[in-house]
Amino acid sequence: MTPILNLHNIDVAEFLAVLDTCEGNVFLVTNEGDRLNLKSKLCQLVGLTKLIEGGKIAEASVYCENVRDESKLFRFNCFGDTACAEVG
Repeated sequence: MTPILNLHNIDVAEFLAVLDTCEGNVFLVTNEGDRLNLKSKLCQLVGLTKLIEGGKIAEASVYCENVRDESKLFRFNCFGDTACAEVG
């Protein structure tokens, strides 16, 4: 798998809302090699808690199994597009 985006300084609540709309597995891979399936709420808590530094996400990469999910997350990362998600 090739990373579709690198996470830097994103809104966590909006990111989780977009993740909830994803159809396939979405993996967060840290620089240390940790690989967490973000479709799991437990992995979201463990992974994002570990990565949050001062209210912002430290560097990590995201990999998707589903092409449509890649598109959603890419639009979110580049444009802040959360149109497909219920935020807040």
